[in-house]
Amino acid sequence: MDYLTRAFPTRQMEEYTDELGDVRSRPMWDEEGNPVHNPQAEAARADLIEHICAMPPIPTALDALLEHYGVTAVAEVTGRSKRLVRDGSGRQRLESRSPRTNLAETTAFMTGAKRILVFSDAGGTGRSYHASLDARNQQRRVHFLLEPGWRADRAIQGLGRTHRTHQACPPLFRPVTTDCKGEARFTSTIARRLDALGALTRGQRQTGGQGMFDASDNLESIYAKHALHDWYGLLATAKLKSTTLSEFQQMSGLELTDKDGVLREDLPPIQRWLNRILAMKIAVQNAIFDEFLTLVETCVSAAKEAGTFDIGVETVAVETCEVLSDTVIRTDSVTGATSHLLELSLTQRRKVLSLERVLKLASHEEEPLFLRNDKSGKVALGIAAPSHMDEEGHMIRRFELVRPLRSEYLRADRLHESAWEPFTKSTFSALWEEEYAADESQLVTETVYLATGLLLPIWGALPKEDLTVNRIVDKSGASWLGRHVQDLYVDATLEKLGVARKAQTDPAKIAAAILGGGTWKAPHPLGFTIRTARVNGSRRIEIVDAEAARIPELKSQGCFTEIIAYKTRVFVPMDGASEILGRIIA
Repeated sequence: MDYLTRAFPTRQMEEYTDELGDVRSRPMWDEEGNPVHNPQAEAARADLIEHICAMPPIPTALDALLEHYGVTAVAEVTGRSKRLVRDGSGRQRLESRSPRTNLAETTAFMTGAKRILVFSDAGGTGRSYHASLDARNQQRRVHFLLEPGWRADRAIQGLGRTHRTHQACPPLFRPVTTDCKGEARFTSTIARRLDALGALTRGQRQTGGQGMFDASDNLESIYAKHALHDWYGLLATAKLKSTTLSEFQQMSGLELTDKDGVLREDLPPIQRWLNRILAMKIAVQNAIFDEFLTLVETCVSAAKEAGTFDIGVETVAVETCEVLSDTVIRTDSVTGATSHLLELSLTQRRKVLSLERVLKLASHEEEPLFLRNDKSGKVALGIAAPSHMDEEGHMIRRFELVRPLRSEYLRADRLHESAWEPFTKSTFSALWEEEYAADESQLVTETVYLATGLLLPIWGALPKEDLTVNRIVDKSGASWLGRHVQDLYVDATLEKLGVARKAQTDPAKIAAAILGGGTWKAPHPLGFTIRTARVNGSRRIEIVDAEAARIPELKSQGCFTEIIAYKTRVFVPMDGASEILGRIIA
């Protein structure tokens, strides 16, 4: 059956296996033990055997690559001592290989004589295939990870062959899978073990996985376990389209209900569930995995929106980072180790998506949407995003709106109700170029708070709404590692720890932080907050919670007011904002 799986396309294989199953299900012997001749069944069996015997042998992935591209273009560095190659006349011949052959093949790839390199575990030990500055071939490597196996340390060792120091450019890693969804079981295992190995060796999971895998790729995570629990519930209530409860129990051999027909409390764990899925037909596998992966994506997205998604240590690269204030929030009585709350001013360059890249992204979609917002005049590319599933088992289609500076998600049923309208590709390209030119060279400054130092004793006092751990690195190489604390929870956190907030006193630094998008809360008795706001699509600096008696004083210092929705709001003019903020803060 494995031969049929690899030889047939999915639909054709199902037709033959169904036909073979029909033939086998017919009785071949009567009650007295005499053979029953069934001409139709015998003819179907004979046709099936004839077709199987006429099929060509299935080559391995290595031999298929060599045959497709040719030995003159592919460098093979493996442990094979012999191999079959096809000459110019189309005949196959047996070729012997020695350890020196691998050395010659490596040299041919590093010098650029051969553009493709295939290496195995045996060929990936003690050699380097990166774009070394000392090699003639310094082109970017695109590393396809095929058959990674079950050992994450070997996978990392193989990936490390093409990603090393003293290289012209880093490689691009591409895990390779087929359209059989059951194969996600193996990539999930590698993703989980790479995450664990990275967390143990470097203290951050992104290092182990090289950034190749998303949170939804790990099918043994806490989010996948929650998704499987939801899947069991939808299966028991007959809200899934892929299979029914009785069919699934029969195909998988798993007992999900007790003698009363109620779901058991000790349901099969996700590892056993994944292994049993692999024994089903490919069409059934794909249908079940489509629903299950949709539930995983729903759980991951919900955790991200709630701010409880744990992504480990996230590295934030900035142009410059300046410490505005450093408040000691705890000192250990035994060791003297301290915990700090840092107020940092980060200056980052906007990462704007070019038109070339967004059009290339659109070319991979069947029906890309070129959209323009009637209210703001901004443009976005609408592409299909992973669907979500509600509690009733209904699929919720979504679109990802790719914009020059960021992306956002929108449900398909709400797209027509929004201000986004379809536009022609030419108009879209012109408007995108305008936004790109306006945002390309801009630097953005923002103020963030980072709890650093000895964090374990104060971890419970930190806000539970945001569990992000950041490593901030600037161009000079300086770095700060700590737990991110949102502006909204800074005062409450300090109050829990019984610490008075150390305010920044330099008006120039405070004004720069506010202009960069930060906030500043004035001390008592002023009590107001200065922050950036967006009014009618334009960016402004607003003074919030200012007492009515202080408004004339603020206006005398250069501020102005507007009545919006029957409420008086105080703003700082953008022209000369630094001088005005300096007078207010001083």
